[in-house]
Amino acid sequence: MCISACPFSASLSAAEYEEIEWTALMPASDLAALLDPPDYLSNVKDGSQQDSVKAFTQNSFEDEKTERFKQALSSVQVIPEFDGRSIKIPGYVVPLQQNEEKLVTEFFIVPYFGACLHMPPPPPNQIIYVSYEQGLKLEDLQQPFWFEGEVEIQTRQHELGTAAYTLNVDRYELFE
Repeated sequence: MCISACPFSASLSAAEYEEIEWTALMPASDLAALLDPPDYLSNVKDGSQQDSVKAFTQNSFEDEKTERFKQALSSVQVIPEFDGRSIKIPGYVVPLQQNEEKLVTEFFIVPYFGACLHMPPPPPNQIIYVSYEQGLKLEDLQQPFWFEGEVEIQTRQHELGTAAYTLNVDRYELFE
């Protein structure tokens, strides 16, 4: 079953949304650092005091690899060419605000379920902020969606995380 929040606008057709991968939103240097995590992390037990970004970022490390990984975790570096681009991207919803009808009106789109809750969360350049006045009906946090809209490079902060991109959503549907 597909849920369509709103029809395509007359000015945009499905062919005009570029389907992208999440990694396209981050600089290659950030991606390389995140794909090569420091050995330190493999020794951290799930749920321990050290199993948080805060604990990790408060530690100081002497080796360059760990420092670069730490920087990539909080990177707001973006790909400027995405500003104003119409994209289609899959993702999960992290609700930030809902209206009286229990529709989600502000949320983050993240690349995997549980992001913003587990260590490490995605860096800001892997989180997209959405303000969607019409509201999105969210029945299950584990349900992925396709989102289509225009990207703005604009950093948004919330207690659950920081997003380096904003998406003006034109359309969404369940990912099947």
